[in-house]
Amino acid sequence: MERRFLAAAVQLAAGPDKQANLDTVERLARRAAEEGASLVVLPEVCFWRGERAQERAAAEPIPGPTTDRLAALALALGIHLVGGSILEQIPGAPKVFNTSPLFDPSGTLRACYRKVHLFDVDIAAHVSVRESDTRAHGGETVVVPTQLATIGLSVCYDLRFPELYRRLADAGAEIICVPSAFTFPTGAAHWEVLLRARAIENQAYVIAPNQIGRSPAGVADYGHSLIVDPWGIPLACAPNGERVIVGEIDLDYLDQVRRELPSLAHRRLGR
Repeated sequence: MERRFLAAAVQLAAGPDKQANLDTVERLARRAAEEGASLVVLPEVCFWRGERAQERAAAEPIPGPTTDRLAALALALGIHLVGGSILEQIPGAPKVFNTSPLFDPSGTLRACYRKVHLFDVDIAAHVSVRESDTRAHGGETVVVPTQLATIGLSVCYDLRFPELYRRLADAGAEIICVPSAFTFPTGAAHWEVLLRARAIENQAYVIAPNQIGRSPAGVADYGHSLIVDPWGIPLACAPNGERVIVGEIDLDYLDQVRRELPSLAHRRLGR
């Protein structure tokens, strides 16, 4: 494994036009690769974002057209690519999975993570969402050894559930990806502090690309995509707008943090 490399988080605003979204993803992923990134992470539901009633019709199988295009992109750019998330068909079911795929530089689909925790909230005067109306819960954690590092996968609302991230750390995750469409009111209050907490608790790098703009339901997304080191220090944060941010992943530094403050080894409960 390389011990030091660059990783990128892509920030964008997706809509209901798949072709336009894919064109934007390709353009920004190429920019990230041009800036030297070996790992590129896209935001949640960045390939189609429309009315909730249309989700089942917009969902795809995996492998399918969108993952085929992502595989070709990873191969063309020679990068590891976390493809944000895709609405995945469940054969014979009325609901879909919200699925995050990981590709290696050969274009091979290495893993898929299906979002475990669904965003069902009603915050007065701010946001009312019920993802579980159209989406099914995943049930497995996913950690993938790659030639860069060992990567753990999660999606957006998962961020509020530390037990998931501890499982990723226990399975060896050195980098944890959090593709998101985190809303503005909750994001302004909790986004950065939760990302930094997950990095500190699990002594891992955290890469969290977020969407911007407004969802079809009119809910504003927070943006502020972030890359955090294992000490909890933000390495890069995106301002408003369509952006690519890049941060250095240093696995020797990660090893140093875990060696000098071995809190994961000191646990007395929950093992």
